Amino acid sequence: MSVLADKVAVVTGASTGIGFATARAFHDEGARVFITGRRKDALDAAVGELGPDVTGVVCDSSVPSDLDALYETVRDRAGRIDVLVANAGIGAAAPFGTVTENLIDSIFDINVKGTIFTVQQALPHLGANASVILTGSTAATRPDQGLEVYGASKAAVRSLARGWARSSHAHGFRVNVVSPGGTRTPGLLALLSPEVLEQSEAAVPLGRLAEPEEIAAVTTFLASDASSYVNGAEFFADGGYAQV
Repeated sequence: MSVLADKVAVVTGASTGIGFATARAFHDEGARVFITGRRKDALDAAVGELGPDVTGVVCDSSVPSDLDALYETVRDRAGRIDVLVANAGIGAAAPFGTVTENLIDSIFDINVKGTIFTVQQALPHLGANASVILTGSTAATRPDQGLEVYGASKAAVRSLARGWARSSHAHGFRVNVVSPGGTRTPGLLALLSPEVLEQSEAAVPLGRLAEPEEIAAVTTFLASDASSYVNGAEFFADGGYAQV
């Protein structure tokens, strides 16, 4: 039996990369899936590839009114949310000494404010024992040079999960974090030169970067009833990069 059969799932930032792989895994496991993205063309392409029972909603997670529209769509079409993956996020590198106010605002708007309102505005729509999953990063515990601000935003995400887990019984959900290491997403592959990519792989104890599907597999476990007693935890899917 499919592990997410009859569940309604929302995955933000799912036009490409880890979010897209997560939406595909959820769909394959029987969930009805709603995905978001900021670019309509990329979102439409993702929905077309994912197939039936997937709905795309253009949404910027840092804009509360966009989130209201998203959840109204989910409510009208599905009635509830059983799984919420707050995955939308951005990363940018800036060596310390060159960090700008705009960079800080853009990263924290989406990664922190966006995560807060993605979960908070979903509260009235969460089903009983819903699973809320936040996307963290190894940068929260082992930030590479130039990623200090990004790492700080993901450390905030981890802290949010700890706080929310303490009141999860009152709200009727459980919340966990999946923290990927370097992953072969289109964005990362476009950003890194072949030389830097090779260096990044060499720094991972497993000797390679993750595939998006490997991160999605961890998220699927946390979305499923098999993880029903897991709450407030952080799952690293990083090949050991931030562990040893």
